[in-house]
Amino acid sequence: MRSFIFNIAYWSLSGVYAIICAGLALLPGRWALMHGIRSYSRATVILMRVICGIKVEVRGTPPKNQPVVIAAKHQSWGDGIVMMAKTGDVNFVCGDHMLKFPLIGWVLKRCGAIVVNNQGGEKAAQSLKDGMARSQGEGAPRPILIYPEGHLTEVGTGMRYRSGAWRMSHQLDRPVVPVATNLGQCWPQQKWSKFKGTAVIEFLEPMQPSADRDAFLAKLERDVEAKSRALEAEFAHQHQALHCVESNESRAEACI
Repeated sequence: MRSFIFNIAYWSLSGVYAIICAGLALLPGRWALMHGIRSYSRATVILMRVICGIKVEVRGTPPKNQPVVIAAKHQSWGDGIVMMAKTGDVNFVCGDHMLKFPLIGWVLKRCGAIVVNNQGGEKAAQSLKDGMARSQGEGAPRPILIYPEGHLTEVGTGMRYRSGAWRMSHQLDRPVVPVATNLGQCWPQQKWSKFKGTAVIEFLEPMQPSADRDAFLAKLERDVEAKSRALEAEFAHQHQALHCVESNESRAEACI
């Protein structure tokens, strides 16, 4: 029932904010629009906690207003929402599948998002290059969020990390901040069901730009995947302990 109520509230909220943000996108500059997007993200995090019992815990230091590339694990539709709520004014790389949602394409264009071709290859590389060039002309630098795997993954699994994070780090001369998470255990991929618990977003030690693409990506993947597995194991242990406590309480009540 909680999942049903949350999904109704979430999609209703998303529809309302899509209209609001489309209106804000008509205003000069990005300030009002980004404020609207962050407001939507924070409201969604509140819904997660109040309706589903999903608490978001941040570990490490979010790189707010810093010229870095945030390379994050991607296992939930809520990943980007939580990141926007916790990191502030952040640019982001997203697939062109996002353009299929009404009004979203206009909003993405106005907020400066880097939209890449989901099929990869030369078109994706070129769109990433164009987006980086555009972000350089924004004035004050802001973090750029990218999901190196390029797709949502199941909890406990991963995909080969693509070169986008390395390319941006190398060409823009920016450190990469790896981010691990276990949010998929509370909000699995794009699924309807949601599960109570503490979702952790952990910012790891920054990686400095490197000319060695393969070594850089290997370390990024190793660090993010290892920490994500550790967070998943931590969640599973806490969830099991909570289930045992609730079961014991239920048995005790039955004996009274």
